[in-house]
Amino acid sequence: MLDVREYVLKTPPGGVKRYDHEALCDLLKVEDYSRVIFEQGVGREAIVRVYPSNPLMGVRPVSVEDLVLDRRGRITLGTYFDGSPLRFRLFDPKTGNAQRGAVFGTTGAGKSRLVQAILVACKASGIVVHLADLKHGQSVPEAKSNVATRVTTQYETILMLRGLVAEAERRMDAYAELGRSGFVKDDPDPLMYGIVDEANRLLEKGAPFREEAALLIKELGRTGRSVGVGIIIAAQAGHLDELGGSDTLRGMLKEGEVILLRWSSAMMQQLVSDGLLPRGESLQPIPKVVGQVRRIRRYNEQRADDEDDVNSQGMLYHLTGIRPTSMARTYVVGSIEPCKGFDPVILDLYGDHAPPGETIDLEAHMTAKERQTAGGGPEEGTVGAGPEPEPEPDTATMSTAQRILAVLPADGLAIVDLVAALNADRGRQVRRGSVLTTVSSMRAKGQLARPDGTQLIVPIPAD
Repeated sequence: MLDVREYVLKTPPGGVKRYDHEALCDLLKVEDYSRVIFEQGVGREAIVRVYPSNPLMGVRPVSVEDLVLDRRGRITLGTYFDGSPLRFRLFDPKTGNAQRGAVFGTTGAGKSRLVQAILVACKASGIVVHLADLKHGQSVPEAKSNVATRVTTQYETILMLRGLVAEAERRMDAYAELGRSGFVKDDPDPLMYGIVDEANRLLEKGAPFREEAALLIKELGRTGRSVGVGIIIAAQAGHLDELGGSDTLRGMLKEGEVILLRWSSAMMQQLVSDGLLPRGESLQPIPKVVGQVRRIRRYNEQRADDEDDVNSQGMLYHLTGIRPTSMARTYVVGSIEPCKGFDPVILDLYGDHAPPGETIDLEAHMTAKERQTAGGGPEEGTVGAGPEPEPEPDTATMSTAQRILAVLPADGLAIVDLVAALNADRGRQVRRGSVLTTVSSMRAKGQLARPDGTQLIVPIPAD
């Protein structure tokens, strides 16, 4: 049995929202900060546990049994530090809803292995997957032939997303004819997911299809879930504004499944401000190297060869789970060392049976202009490159009014989001007061609609 020291603390009303983890470890005389786990309990109680070593360092390999949907529509991706299962919902049988999900993490945090686990789970559970792997297919190469659709370019991803939205709309019409208000799994349609790995490449500023991609993903998050068409993105973004603008994902993620692997400080601030993590809550940082102790070495004292090896891949927080501030870790997915070809362990998890579902006909979702641009049809096995993207406007030479009209979507923005969008468009920084003054002037000139009692800034619709 592990020699675990446990301290039960009485806390102020509302619990502890902020604490200094390093100071706590110093107080307990523990040099390895990863051995100390703080968790806020119910009411006015918190628990501090000191482990002999980090309890998440020895997780087992994942199994197919872990990844088959349980009766509540969940899969088991890993474990919390206390051994409780880390579950991720792909289907809600009570409401019939597919889910909206996001996986965030910096490079090397274990994002692609987590996506592999979700893909295996979908295949094992009869869920149809249409996958975009925007790292030229390198992020999850074993998914080839194990999903219904697999694309590797941004333009193909747009066509895939158009196909998913079209399928959601078809289901809405069909269910309305049946008098059905919700989705019933496999009667007659299967549960379906669009999964976009390396979504930051599609949604970052300057990406050629950023605006349409953001709209399609938002539409799937808003309407697809009620007809069994879900959407999951995985991204390396350090800030939500990098993913199509803060308005795109905020509402979608608040009720979805959000996993945060090793993160950047900017991403953490955005998650808190957008309400994905309760304001004032504190997460224990996930270091690149777990168990590393910083101390002065004596003269000629040897350092361990592996003391700087990154070993925190897969450590995470499930922000929309029942324990958002408790650290967890995915089970080991695939081989520990890189393979020369496809990872045989991951292929074994997928199995050799055919994936469920039919491939999306990408060319069927090209516009007439795109077909013309493709020049009589693409080469075999590919889709036309699509239209040339319009050049990015030079915001440095634009007035504040011009910049406002450039960033405003048709359904408007709240003033706080408008200020954030202007300060992210590569032009000069603006203050809330100056933006409000410009907005008032634009309304007087008939360039903006007057708000309906809210702070929503809305453009005048074109005739």
